[in-house]
Amino acid sequence: MKLSALTTEKRNENSMELDQLSTIDILKTINQEDKKVAEAVADALPKVENAIEQIYQALSKGGRLFYVGAGTSGRLGVIDASECPPTFMTSPEMVQTVMAGGMGAFVNAVEGSEDDERQGAADLKERNLTKHDVVIGITASGRTPYPIGALKFAHSIGAYTVGLSCNENALISRYADCEIEVVVGPEVLTGSTRMKAATAHKMILNMISTTTMVKLGKVYENLMVDVHASNYKLLERAKHTIMEVTNVTYEEAEYALTLTNKEVKPAIVMLECDTTYEKAKYAIQQSNGYVRKAIDYLNKNQS
Repeated sequence: MKLSALTTEKRNENSMELDQLSTIDILKTINQEDKKVAEAVADALPKVENAIEQIYQALSKGGRLFYVGAGTSGRLGVIDASECPPTFMTSPEMVQTVMAGGMGAFVNAVEGSEDDERQGAADLKERNLTKHDVVIGITASGRTPYPIGALKFAHSIGAYTVGLSCNENALISRYADCEIEVVVGPEVLTGSTRMKAATAHKMILNMISTTTMVKLGKVYENLMVDVHASNYKLLERAKHTIMEVTNVTYEEAEYALTLTNKEVKPAIVMLECDTTYEKAKYAIQQSNGYVRKAIDYLNKNQS
């Protein structure tokens, strides 16, 4: 399919006079189009669910998740992957981004790098990809060679593959075990897929990483109990999380964190079950990292 025939490249009838509009009318036009993004994402949820189930199974068995993209698509992957260690205390290896042109392309565009299909495969090979990993190729058009090359290689070695695009019957979908096609329609600024298409993909990547981490036990209720308290803000968040769950004072939460090396999970279990750090850690290990199960485990075994 020619680039000009793609939905993401078509002209938007609602913005044909964009250059003649007042500032507020430009903003209203963009806003009206942005409202369509959530609806398009909602239509894609069954496919997103399928992808998450596979990602969860892979990560729970020691596999890794790779985002692969060029330009804006690659930058979205970098943003999502880089937030996983501080938010969920994952290792940097668990969720990674492979970006056309290398990580320097995050700041400065490396023109032409997206057109190299073989490099997409080569860059994944450098990460020692295995059949236990999952690869998500991100491309608004669905036809970018770099992520397609990555998915072809991943598929060839038995890794689970996901194609994330914004066009129906996207080329990348042919090489994906799960195709997520979020059809947001033509952009306000023709072909500028950093707008609606990128917003849709950001929303879906948020869903994928957050839901997977919930399923991996890194969330209790709706709280970040695996937060890496590496700075003042995150340490304060850790204290308030403990206070929220256990109803202790600020000082008690602060003291609990000194006993657990700033780890929130064992602090909560210690306080909820009136137990030691060692027993709390053991219960968490026995419960595969799930706070709720750890509390239940200790309550049953201490009574």
